[in-house]
Amino acid sequence: MKTCLVVDDSKVIRKVARHILETMDFAVSEACDGREALDACMLAAPDVILLDWNMPVMSGMDFLRALRESTIVKRPKVVFCTTENGMAYIRAAIEAGADEYVMKPFDRDTLESKLQIVGMA
Repeated sequence: MKTCLVVDDSKVIRKVARHILETMDFAVSEACDGREALDACMLAAPDVILLDWNMPVMSGMDFLRALRESTIVKRPKVVFCTTENGMAYIRAAIEAGADEYVMKPFDRDTLESKLQIVGMA
């Protein structure tokens, strides 16, 4: 079973994402900020990370940079999931190491298509 870490400071978004991912046969774990997510990845890297941009403690971009600089051998795929939709944001996310980008709000079909693009669906 593939694993997904949902990183978002919104409990509602984490719950919606968890429901969608579990119907796609993912084992899902959650983190409410980038620091918690980085700690979780250091213990056991998931196959894919659904990552929010704007969070307290450690933002999605700061998390992504820290993840890429870490010693984690198995690099998870990262799908940024955010309300930021400007081309500059998307370019910055991809340049920082994100594999794909999905806009909030999202539905099952949208998320599944993004996961297919990164080879995880």
